[in-house]
Parts: sequence; C-alpha cells; structure tokens
Amino acid sequence: MSTGNGSDTRKVVLLTGAGGILGNDFCARFAPVYDIVAIYRTRVPQHASQDIAFVDPSQPARVVEQNARPIFSIRADLTEPGQCERVVELALARFGRIDTLINNAASWTMAPMLGTDRTLDHAERHFLTNVVVPLRLATTIAQEFWQQHDVSNRDANRNIVNVSSISGLNVYPGVGQSVYASTKAALNHLTGHMAVEFAAIGVRVNAIAPNSFPGIVSTERVTRAIVALDNEVHNGMLVVVDGEHDGWVPLNTTNATKESNIDV
Repeated sequence: MSTGNGSDTRKVVLLTGAGGILGNDFCARFAPVYDIVAIYRTRVPQHASQDIAFVDPSQPARVVEQNARPIFSIRADLTEPGQCERVVELALARFGRIDTLINNAASWTMAPMLGTDRTLDHAERHFLTNVVVPLRLATTIAQEFWQQHDVSNRDANRNIVNVSSISGLNVYPGVGQSVYASTKAALNHLTGHMAVEFAAIGVRVNAIAPNSFPGIVSTERVTRAIVALDNEVHNGMLVVVDGEHDGWVPLNTTNATKESNIDV
C-alpha cells in the first residue's frame, strides 16, 4: 500500500472543524497517534503545523515538544463549490491515503422560529454544513481513493465518524435548536444509510451524539469516543456521550452491530 509521506503504522485522519473546541482537543491529544489533516475555516488550530511552530521565549533554542508531531492544516470553506474536492486532493497528495474521516465541522444559530428571521436566514447554511458537506466529503474520498482499495480498506479498518449531537435525538424546547437539531437528526439518518452503502467497499460509518461539551460532558470524553469508534469494528452505530456511561443506538436495524464494548 502506498503511504506517500505518511507512516505505515499511523492512520491518516481527515478532520473537519479542526479549529474548534473538539478539533483542537483531538489534535492536542492524538497528533502523536495519527497523521492529521486538519481542515479549518476561520479559527486556526492551536497546534504545530507546516505553518506554525512553538518557541519557548525564555529558551529560544530549546526543542519544544509540541513541534515533534505537526498536523497538516488546510484552510477551506467546505460549503463553497470545489472545496471538498480540493482538500481531499491535497490530503492524498500529502499522505497517499485517507484512513479515517471525522466530520466534525458544524454550523449553528440558536433562535426561535417565531418573532425573528434568524432561524430561517441560517437554515440553508446549517443543512449545507451539517449534512451536505459530510456527504460530499465522504463520497469524494470514496471516488478518489476508497473505491479502488476495498481490500486494503478492510485491512486498514477505514471508517467515517460523523459528529452529531444529542439534540438530534431529543427536543429541547425554549432554546432555539429547531434547525440545528433537525440537521443532526438528518445526519444520524444519513449515517445509517452510509453505513450500508459504504460497507460494500469495506468502509465503516458511525456517529457520536455528545451532550454539550465541555459544560456537561468533557471534551476529552468526546474525542476518546471518536477514537474508540475508529479502533472498533462497529458499523451503523450512534454512540451517545452523556451521563455516567455512554450508550449506543443502532442506526440500521438490519445491519447494525447488536452489541457494544466501547470503553471511553
């Protein structure tokens, strides 16, 4: 298997929303484990990259540990035409493969449906960012790489993790989540369908649905749930990160795995 500039033992992860709370935490904790292609729109990931290096001002010559494993960062607005295709092309040019796609980028505007136009004005971008972009990225990677490597996909345990939300499973009145929650419910259902279709080329598809982080659940717990799914063999499953223990919901009752031993 061609690995380009990547390591034979380190999986190549394409992570969207890399400049946000979850994206930054993932890069900080797991850059030593993965080769990370970090996609961001406006907020630059706070991690060493091909463009950023950390310096100790008191000892400028000292080797800074954070620089040992830089991420490969790409600035892109994935809602713009051609940008999903561009970042996939750059990732493949850099590493020669993509093993895991983490669809973490999200758009949200909290507002009521009545008495203001804010919800309606932002609805199209919400669905584009939270549903269409994950679909476009996944299908683009499949067309450009995964469909030609179905055997190695299974050998490398290649997969997609969609970052959903507990709001896609429940109605929380009075907080203006109508459109955001609807996009996450759509992403959950999309994940179930993707799990069935992508299984034909040896790629698993799952999702996580965390409660608010870091307020209700820790960000670390959410990132570790993503990594747990990446390392497991489950397909068509939604992991709910909430309360004292994480639960799971099969998104396709025909093909979803019926048991879970995920420990996060």
